[in-house]
Amino acid sequence: MQIALIRYRGSSTGGAELYAGRLMAALVAGGHEVHLLAERWDDPPPGVRLHLLEFGGSRARRLVRLAAAAGAVVARHRFECVLSLERTACQHVYRAGDGVHRVWLERLRHSSPWWRRPFVGRGAFHRNLLRLEAGCFDPTVTRHVIVNSLMVRDEIVRCFGFPADRIHLVRNGVDVARFRSGRRDSTRASLGLRPGEHALLFVGSGWVRKGLPALVEVMRRFHVRRDPVRLVVVGKGRFQGAPPNVIFAGTSDSVEDYYAAADLLAFPPIYEPSSNVVFEALASGLPVVTTAYNGASEVLTPGVDGTVLANPSDADAFERAIIEWRAKPSRIVFAGETIDLDGNVAETVRILQLASSQQV
Repeated sequence: MQIALIRYRGSSTGGAELYAGRLMAALVAGGHEVHLLAERWDDPPPGVRLHLLEFGGSRARRLVRLAAAAGAVVARHRFECVLSLERTACQHVYRAGDGVHRVWLERLRHSSPWWRRPFVGRGAFHRNLLRLEAGCFDPTVTRHVIVNSLMVRDEIVRCFGFPADRIHLVRNGVDVARFRSGRRDSTRASLGLRPGEHALLFVGSGWVRKGLPALVEVMRRFHVRRDPVRLVVVGKGRFQGAPPNVIFAGTSDSVEDYYAAADLLAFPPIYEPSSNVVFEALASGLPVVTTAYNGASEVLTPGVDGTVLANPSDADAFERAIIEWRAKPSRIVFAGETIDLDGNVAETVRILQLASSQQV
């Protein structure tokens, strides 16, 4: 089968890019002819044919021009199956790994100060993205949609009326062996964590969407009481005014060591389709506190391997959850759904084959 995959940029750390690279490698190994449509991709897997998309313009216009450039390549080559990880209008299958932008704006508007709410989503960037998104979820354009949570499936049906029987749930997958190999003692020592200190971990960038400000405010409570609770933040961003019990560790290529060093993943997003960090934590044996606005919360069993907060801004509930988990062992054995990356890739390949077989 001749398959094209659309993802605009490659990154060594991005979850979608790592997923795309693993999927492309599996497709090549399965004997498929794989094409990658991207603006830039530093190191595509061997055997993948790279088509560079050329365009220009402002941040708002780039979205539209990228979609048009991808459509032009697809029109020239007539691939048997096109999988897009971007909001385009030339795909047979769309993987909604970024969720629904309309819902994200709703959540952002709700969580913003009253004076800012009328301005949320008013810029040209958001208008163009919403228009592209509506076209992408047109059932006459896209044959099948892959989602990584039931939350996102329901949002797509509610917002766009896309047929539910053409939406396929494929949970995120991670390299389980990697996340079981982290170094605990040496990493804790490098962070200055003392014996007896309970270490929370937050992993990710885009800190407002992922709830870091709310978590820092909870950490301020522990600091005032001089409780031995520390927070380690792994990711890129700028934050001012954090209390001394928050450690900003920057980015890392060995994030598995931070999972090993921690006692609890604390991740309270106001909108996350299905966060990879939850699956990474579970693979590491780390319990999770997250919110119902994170699709990955669907795999958790409350009290067994995690806690799901109904409201990301409920600092009291967040504090209670941290205290409850501090009294439990810092490692769990996750017995829920399969989180192995190979299973994720195999199910995705099955859906691509289904879409290809349905072409007229």
